[in-house]
Amino acid sequence: MSRTENKKPKFFYGYIVVVAGFIVLVILNGTLYSFGVFLKPLAAEFGWTRAMTAGAYSMFMFLCGFLYIISGRLNDRFGPRVVMTASGFCLGLGYLLMSRISAIWQLYLFFGVIAAIGHSGGFVPLTSTIARWFVRRRGLMTGLVVSGIGIGTIIMPPIATRLILNYGWRTSYFIMGIVALVVIIIAAQFLRRDPGQIDQLPYGVSEAKQDNLIAEARGLSLREAIHTRQFWMLCVLFLSHGVGQQAVIVHIAPHATDLGISTILAANILSIIGGLSIAGRVGMGSASDRIGIKSTLIIGLTLLSVALFWLVVAKELWMLYSSAILFGVGYGAMMALVSPIVADLFGLRAHGTILGVASFAMMIGGGTGPLMAGQIFDITGSYQLGFLLSAVLSVIALVMASLLRSTRREGLV
Repeated sequence: MSRTENKKPKFFYGYIVVVAGFIVLVILNGTLYSFGVFLKPLAAEFGWTRAMTAGAYSMFMFLCGFLYIISGRLNDRFGPRVVMTASGFCLGLGYLLMSRISAIWQLYLFFGVIAAIGHSGGFVPLTSTIARWFVRRRGLMTGLVVSGIGIGTIIMPPIATRLILNYGWRTSYFIMGIVALVVIIIAAQFLRRDPGQIDQLPYGVSEAKQDNLIAEARGLSLREAIHTRQFWMLCVLFLSHGVGQQAVIVHIAPHATDLGISTILAANILSIIGGLSIAGRVGMGSASDRIGIKSTLIIGLTLLSVALFWLVVAKELWMLYSSAILFGVGYGAMMALVSPIVADLFGLRAHGTILGVASFAMMIGGGTGPLMAGQIFDITGSYQLGFLLSAVLSVIALVMASLLRSTRREGLV
């Protein structure tokens, strides 16, 4: 019997990895979702249109999604400490440079490229790492880590707003750059790729379950995975979900003000989505450990589909709030289950790489959704058709989820 199997540490280091990952995602996504509060000051100072300024955000999304493939592969090979250290440096540098911009091309380079490179080292490497550390409670621990996205979304934009009001947008970006650089790089030093690096076993693995662990760790390579129908069904699922996810997050507040609702009450809709997404990430992530990942995924997508269809007919504030509640829980569930479903379907051999490719599909949808909804509004003067298409795509994602089967159960691993 090996040293690793005999060793029963008093403290499981995986909890440190969870805390470090949570902190990283608070900073990564909190600073990202603060872009909206910088948009008007930037456009006003330089005379740029909203479309020109917001275009850097779309560029960020598409590039970041593509780079998820690379960061996932790098995480499989070098581990999260190296990847996240480089990520923190690039993200911090991008924001520091943003404090010095004077031309539109600099906005696209510093935010759309450099900051995107930094951001791409976050979600995929971190959630892939959690999958290696936890067999039991994988859903719950993934949910706790990605709840950092929701916390960051709630606290960072108001902080950025106050900084802009008191110090201006240039100093605010400089402060954000320093915070990102320092906090992420420090947190990265506590990350470890897998328990074997410190002679521990994944949480929930006993000697009796070693055969299952070995089977999961073997898994499929990316080349093998792309030859399965499960891989392409998962990509369709993620892409379809991504369209509605970002279409709502970007356009729900303008839609509310178009209905005559005040800007403050409209902003509360986003706060509800952010707050309930935390409950969805933790609660639904925990539920997946008890009832299974697939069943929980179906529940989350059902909530999202209902929320989107309800949004199509919503005309009053209470209807928008109720839609936001369902959407927030379903959205949170999806983000908690992205990494576990990949592990369940394809194992851990190339988990980061496969997760990166699948997440790229989600980011393609995420970049397309806001553009689609905005274009439909420009043509029709309403978001109704855009939300309806998002709801239909959510149903397609739900169908894909119901048809998923583990490749390991089909004997492909």
